[in-house]
Amino acid sequence: MAKILVVDDEKLIVKGIRFSLEQDGMEVDCAYDGEEAIDLAKKKEYDVVLLDIMLPKHDGFQVCQAIREFSEMPIIMLTAKGGDMDKILGLEYGADDYVTKPFNILELKARIKAIIRRNSRKSRQKGQHEDRTVTVGELKLDREGRRVFISGKEINLTAKEFDLLELLACNPNKVYSRESLLNLVWGNKASESGDVRTVDVHVRRLREKIEPSPSDPRYVHTKWGVGYYFRTAE
Repeated sequence: MAKILVVDDEKLIVKGIRFSLEQDGMEVDCAYDGEEAIDLAKKKEYDVVLLDIMLPKHDGFQVCQAIREFSEMPIIMLTAKGGDMDKILGLEYGADDYVTKPFNILELKARIKAIIRRNSRKSRQKGQHEDRTVTVGELKLDREGRRVFISGKEINLTAKEFDLLELLACNPNKVYSRESLLNLVWGNKASESGDVRTVDVHVRRLREKIEPSPSDPRYVHTKWGVGYYFRTAE
C-alpha cells in the first residue's frame, strides 16, 4: 500500500485529496502546518509527499529543505501561484515535481502513480545480476544503494539528481537533449509540458555538488545547442 503525506493548511483541500487517494487504496497521513509535516516525515518514509507552499510555522520551501536533510522521499509541491519563480524555487529546494492550484485531481493522482511506478521498477531491478557500481575518476555511483561518493566522501543528492546522474553515467558520452532528459527522468507528463528549465536547474545543482569546479565540469558536460552528456575521459 502506497503511503502518502498530504501537507496543506486548507482542510477542505486535504479532505478532498485524502478521500480520492484512499479510494485508490493508498494510505494517507495529513499535516496542516510545516512543523507537523517535518515531524511526520521523520517518523515514516512516505512514497510521495504532497507539499503546499503557503503554510503556517514553516513554509513549503523550508519543509522541503528540512526533509532533504534526512530523506530522498519524492516531494510534489502544491502552489496557488502560477509564476515560474515558485516552480523553480521548489526545484532549487529539492522538490521532484510541482502542481499548480487549482489542479485536476486525476492529473495529481497520475503524477503520484508515475513516481510510485518508477520507484517500484528501481526496487525490482535491485535483484538483477549486473554491475551496480559506476566508478569514474574520483566519482563512485552506487546504483543499488542510490549513493554517490566523491573521493570517498558521500554526496547527498535528491532523488531526481541521482536519477539524472545515473542515466548519464550509465550511458557515457551519449548526448541527451533536455527534452529527452525531461521525458526519461521526469516522465511523459513533464515532457508534454515542455518546461526544459527543470533539467537546467537540476544539472546546475548536480554540478555544484559533484564537480570540483562547476563552471569547468569534469563529469557532466554541455553539448551546446544539443544537450548534456557524461564524459569518462579527461
